Amino acid sequence: MKTDKLKYLLHSGKNSKLKYFALNYVRMLLPHSLYASRLAKVLAGAERRKDIEYMRGRVDYYCKLDKIVCLPENAASLSGHKKPRHKSVYYFDTVEYTRWYPGHLRWAFCPGDVTYVPDVPSIVKSRPIAGDNANSVLMKLNKVRHFIFVDDRNIFREKKPMAIFRGKCHSNELRVRFMEKYYGHPLVDAGDVCRHPQREEWRVDKMTIPEHLDYRYVISIEGNDVATNVKWVMSSHSLLIMPRPRYETWFMEGLLQAGVHYVEVKDDFSDLVDKIEYYNSHPQEAEVIIRNANEYVSQFRDSKREKLISLMVLEKYFKKTGQ
Repeated sequence: MKTDKLKYLLHSGKNSKLKYFALNYVRMLLPHSLYASRLAKVLAGAERRKDIEYMRGRVDYYCKLDKIVCLPENAASLSGHKKPRHKSVYYFDTVEYTRWYPGHLRWAFCPGDVTYVPDVPSIVKSRPIAGDNANSVLMKLNKVRHFIFVDDRNIFREKKPMAIFRGKCHSNELRVRFMEKYYGHPLVDAGDVCRHPQREEWRVDKMTIPEHLDYRYVISIEGNDVATNVKWVMSSHSLLIMPRPRYETWFMEGLLQAGVHYVEVKDDFSDLVDKIEYYNSHPQEAEVIIRNANEYVSQFRDSKREKLISLMVLEKYFKKTGQ
């Protein structure tokens, strides 16, 4: 293994998949009955919390079903939910909460990057923000990849006064358009981490998260669905720059406000340089947005509350599907 690849693996700043899988395999040794017997008590305890109204608001955002919608007769039962050969993170992230519920309950589940609204109420990781997306019931899935937060000790004003972008651009029209416009620009450090990029001169090695945070601005461009770097950028002291998001996950990207939590640029990125130059000249305004972003992220840091909300989302889902 090359030295640079080893360095990246050891210092990427991402969640440890080894730790994630080890924890989940150990968790699988515990019987489902242990969880099911505690469900009523745990949900009752959630109702007594001081922040229960906030939690209910989150539940209603993730599960927008407001009337009974029965699932088709051939809908799968929870007892039939088995670990697949691929996409095992989706299995572990769902079974962490489905194990609390009786195996006879039925559900529809769409693993992976979902950019459409299913025909029936379904558990998904991602959904379109626009339009009627009530059939897309969000849960915190593939969290080992998507939910990364950082402890950034670098001060915004002391970072490089330019923007950084690293991503896979192959077959992504928006990212290709960005690279065509800004590759080699003095205010933008842009690179394609694909092994076989559309243009060979674009190809660069991956950068660690700490290396990204040496820059004042981190550019986020959606991939198959959401951009995975939005969460860790918003937890840092760098300023997030991105077009208006089209998809959302458990992070509720649909609630992010331009100019409040991030800096919005046009889909053709024609105003990117103007935005960078503006915030370089007005760092105090950039720091306000960064503080707002940090505060937004803070609501996801309470692991106990996150688990309770997850259980409550499933509870509502089963009730609204007539079970």
